[in-house]
Amino acid sequence: MNSTAIISEEKKKSPPIKVLSSQLREGEENKSNGKYECTIQRLGQEKNTSLKVSVVWMQGTVLDVRSDQNVVLLMDETGTFVVNGVNNIPKGKPCLLRGNYLMVMGLLQAVSPEPVLRAVKMADLSERAAIFRRMWKFEVSKAELLNTICEMYAITQSY
Repeated sequence: MNSTAIISEEKKKSPPIKVLSSQLREGEENKSNGKYECTIQRLGQEKNTSLKVSVVWMQGTVLDVRSDQNVVLLMDETGTFVVNGVNNIPKGKPCLLRGNYLMVMGLLQAVSPEPVLRAVKMADLSERAAIFRRMWKFEVSKAELLNTICEMYAITQSY
C-alpha cells in the first residue's frame, strides 16, 4: 500500500467522539458493511442535528468487574454501559477496581438495552475523579460545539 492510500484510509477513520451513555441509548443503530454505527443527537443542538459515531470516548465509575468474562460495567451520570475486551488493554487491568473512575475509548458494539463497546484504550482518572466527573458533561458539550464550529468553517471555506 502506498503512502497516499495509507493517508486516504486514515482520513476515513473517525476520531473517538465524546459521548454520554444516554446519547447512545437514545440513538439509532446502524449496521452496514460489517461496521456498527449509532446516529446520536448532539447535546445542546436542535432535535434534527445528528452525528454518526462508531468510535467513542466515554468516562465512568466502575460498578462491576468480570475479569473471567473480560468485561467491566461502568456508570456515567446518565446511566450504565458495558466495556468488553478489558483484559487485552495494556496497563488496563490495574485500573479495574470497583469505584475507580475510568476513561475508555472503544468501538461501538451495541446501544440497546445499554451501550456496549470493545475497549481500545483505557486510563485511570481516579486520582482526580471529582474534577473529571464534574467536567465530563461539559467536555462532551464542548466537543459538540467545536465540531459544529469546524463544520460551519469548512462550509464557508468551500464557497
